[in-house]
Amino acid sequence: MGAIWTVFRKEVLENLRDRRVIVSAFFFGVLLAPVIFGLTTTMVSKRAVENQDRPLDLPIVGVDHAPNLVGFLRENGVQVQEVQLTSDQAMDVVRSGQHDMVLLIGKDYGKGLAAGESAPLSLVVDTSNSRTSPSADRARQLLEAYGRQLAALRLMVRGINPEVIQPVGVHTLDVATPAGRALLVLGMMTYFCFMSMLVGGFYLAIDTTAGERERGSLEPLLSLPVRRSQLIVGKMLATAAFMSVSLLLTLATFGVVLNFIPLEALGMSANFGPRVILAIFAVMVTFVPMGAGLMTVVASFTRSNREAQSWLSVVMMLPIAPIMFAVVSGTKPSATLMAVPSLSQHLLATSLMRGDTIPPLHVLICASTTLVLGGLLVALAIKLYQREAILG
Repeated sequence: MGAIWTVFRKEVLENLRDRRVIVSAFFFGVLLAPVIFGLTTTMVSKRAVENQDRPLDLPIVGVDHAPNLVGFLRENGVQVQEVQLTSDQAMDVVRSGQHDMVLLIGKDYGKGLAAGESAPLSLVVDTSNSRTSPSADRARQLLEAYGRQLAALRLMVRGINPEVIQPVGVHTLDVATPAGRALLVLGMMTYFCFMSMLVGGFYLAIDTTAGERERGSLEPLLSLPVRRSQLIVGKMLATAAFMSVSLLLTLATFGVVLNFIPLEALGMSANFGPRVILAIFAVMVTFVPMGAGLMTVVASFTRSNREAQSWLSVVMMLPIAPIMFAVVSGTKPSATLMAVPSLSQHLLATSLMRGDTIPPLHVLICASTTLVLGGLLVALAIKLYQREAILG
């Protein structure tokens, strides 16, 4: 243990003096990712609030053809703007961004209503423009509400109860908590935490073999009166230490950044206090031995820093892939999924942020499987370090 501690301390001190390591591990991973995440989320939140609060501007072609519809829209806070455009011109101005949308009321609108038929309306929108989509949805909902109102009046005139055409009344009971709704925005946070953790040990893992070999210091290092297993374990412990510190600092930075994101305006709240941060750290830190072992194994087959960086840049995406799948598919925690490293940590972390109760069995399966696989990778790295080909 004395030899391992000496190697560990030597690696940590040397890498703390390396500006490249400090910048990559504690700037790009710890500070840059949470700040970018915070700025992006703040912009999305503010835009959503602005879309909810500001009046809806709706350019309309053919205002004179539907005075009652226009009056209904104005009563519901719509700022009607009368424009004179053809159908093609309306599509051009929406496509160019000059208007968010344009409502086209045809000349036959009044005749259709008088005949009890469907009256023609066309709402020109650009669904590929995320900025205007909320406004277009508001306009569409108002037009549909006006249509339902007219349908009810037609039935009442004919002596028919409007509820006849609504045989099923659906009432939505939302069980989501403010913290649960916040995961719609914060679900990708674990992705940044894993990336920060892996980047934190990236250069140390490369330096274990590829860096030492490229500098020509690997052979003198192996000639020291220390077993190779002690050397590699000491180096991997240093890698693990940098990964753990990077993870903890990233979580703490997210905790600070989330205080400046206006989630409450959207009916959300960030359950990300000190206790949750420490709990998430305890869950995710179990991945550290596996990450350090995986990067060391890959680096042992490379001959230079550049080659190692190329390979590890690809390998680092393997732990991230399950998280991306879970975010997109909305995967729920289960005992079976707890056996999948990185995915299990992501699911437990999101459950903690949601404020859910976590079954102890899930924690046990997550920690044991991840640590066992990490131990196997560490053992493989030690075995690879024993080869004479490591000097080639």
